[in-house]
Amino acid sequence: MTCGIIIAAAGQGKRMGLGINKQLIELNHKPILIHTLERFRDKPWVDQIVVVAHPDELDIIGKLVCDYRITVKALVPGGKERQESIANGLNFIDTDYVMVHDGARPFVSDRLLEELHKEVQSFSAVVPGVPVKETIKVVSEDHLIEQTPERKGLWAVQTPQAFRVPLLKEAYQFAKETAFTGTDDSSLVEKLGYQVKVLIGDYNNIKITTPEDLLLAQVILDNWGDKLC
Repeated sequence: MTCGIIIAAAGQGKRMGLGINKQLIELNHKPILIHTLERFRDKPWVDQIVVVAHPDELDIIGKLVCDYRITVKALVPGGKERQESIANGLNFIDTDYVMVHDGARPFVSDRLLEELHKEVQSFSAVVPGVPVKETIKVVSEDHLIEQTPERKGLWAVQTPQAFRVPLLKEAYQFAKETAFTGTDDSSLVEKLGYQVKVLIGDYNNIKITTPEDLLLAQVILDNWGDKLC
């Protein structure tokens, strides 16, 4: 089975508040996006990589992947929302299955990638996740608690999310026809009526979104970087 990778790197990272795409921020003198891409570069089962970038940043990201000698099949302009961006990337994928990954998640481990690669070959939709550690509240627009769901059934879902390509394309087409917007790729597949399997993820597999995340990312890189392999 052939595997494609879509890296979602079109977001502007407004919550970071630094006036720069968060994926271009450097950790140990290397852009976060490059750290992420390098997690996939040497995997023998990765057949093609597609990077979806903001239209204004295609040139700079194109130069980065050349400078770091990362082979990509296509560098694709993203849309206004993530869902549109991934749909654009899917148009360039012609493999049996695909993993969709956040460009700002540079610490996905080899262990998790190998498990996803193995599991998606027998189950058409597989995502990683971790049980939530804190109590979750459903809060109204007025900041009043409406509900406290039982924590033991709540998981924080991560990426990469792996799917058979025909299934994910069907889910995206259905979402377009029904004007459905999901919070991640698996929600589109769920909307189509398919079950999605969850694998045990990794608490180090963080998405860098805020300045506080940058501090945690540096700690992970300094103390756990060699253990991601």
